[in-house]
Amino acid sequence: MPEPIVPPRKVSELVVERLTQRVERGEWPVGTRIPPEPELVAELGVGRNTVREAVRALEHAGILEPRRGDGTYVRAADGLDAALNRRARTTDAFHVLEVRGILERGAARAAAERDDPGVLARLDAALAAQVAARAGDEDAFQAADVAFHAEVVRAAGNPLLADLYDGLDHALVRSFPSGEQRRHHRAVPGHEEVVAAIRAHDPAAAEAAVAATIATVRAHLVEAARGAPDGPDVPGGSGARGARPTGGADESEAGA
Repeated sequence: MPEPIVPPRKVSELVVERLTQRVERGEWPVGTRIPPEPELVAELGVGRNTVREAVRALEHAGILEPRRGDGTYVRAADGLDAALNRRARTTDAFHVLEVRGILERGAARAAAERDDPGVLARLDAALAAQVAARAGDEDAFQAADVAFHAEVVRAAGNPLLADLYDGLDHALVRSFPSGEQRRHHRAVPGHEEVVAAIRAHDPAAAEAAVAATIATVRAHLVEAARGAPDGPDVPGGSGARGARPTGGADESEAGA
């Protein structure tokens, strides 16, 4: 039976594929600005319109984000990340926090059941960076803190779990209000303890250490919501995307 003729792919589709690969490989991490249009044109050897079409397609997919007067930034690591971000934007921060907490507690337990020296080395490095950043500015601390928690999840050895967590993690970071209300407490407990528990292959202790960070981060989110200028008197003002925690057991242990 004759094979159907497949039409050649558009150049812009190939450019989309190339740019997507750079994001997925981490060459352009989430939150960074991609090279300007003239640089991409020279690098890829295609026309300006082709580059613009490809960038626009990735913007529609939620992977890139244009910022007026400041270039184009990476918004999501891949299509899954973008989909989770879109969904998370339609709910409140406490729900995102709750799901993150469920994933991270399970990941810490699974990581403690593994025996991988490489995992422990990466956790030690991420923890050291987080501890060092506690004396730095807010952006540096937040980046180091996010990286540490992501490393804990990756320590479980499940790539799909890591991808799910990363998408929710990015959504949670954007859900915190700006200014003083956004500041994390630099002495949130549990970080050193979770690494020690994973090293000791103690799943229960690892999960309990994560829960300690969960409770504290949720308390800061409640405080930020109450401090929002137009927020209600109950936890979950506009500073937390209108979140209203229901007080359930899981929600009191939401994410870290």
